[in-house]
Amino acid sequence: MTSSAKTKKTTNTKLPPNPFIFEILDLVSAQRSKAKKIAILQEYSTEALKAILIWNFDETVISMLPEGEVPFEKNDVPLGTDHTSLRKEWKNLYHFVKGGNDSLSKTRRETMFIQILEGLHPQEANILILTKDKALESQYKINKGVVEVAFPDIQWGGRS
Repeated sequence: MTSSAKTKKTTNTKLPPNPFIFEILDLVSAQRSKAKKIAILQEYSTEALKAILIWNFDETVISMLPEGEVPFEKNDVPLGTDHTSLRKEWKNLYHFVKGGNDSLSKTRRETMFIQILEGLHPQEANILILTKDKALESQYKINKGVVEVAFPDIQWGGRS
């Protein structure tokens, strides 16, 4: 009884308007069924969320950033104060993948990436780091199959 009550509470959780990407992915991860994961993704669909999922799951999107940890100062001010979000920054992500802005020097690209990370909420920054390494599945219970069903409009492949 307690288990089903807990599951029911988790699946009925509503996010605030314009949620952070980490809030969406946390809610998706909390779902037990593929159908519920798909429903959450569709309910909170944004171009920013799709961009992150495409970068992470499309094998033809090649990151132009080094793999692994990124040295940056986490923006640890309280939530709701001085943060930007992936919802606002997603349009700049093309700089960090092959074919996006190949004229950038390696140093300039890495500096820009660090500047974006330093402005993001720490959990949003973590998502961006996981995404550049195609490692969202290491922290969130989501896979390409769920994303493909949730967003049939995404064309996979042919991106670099």
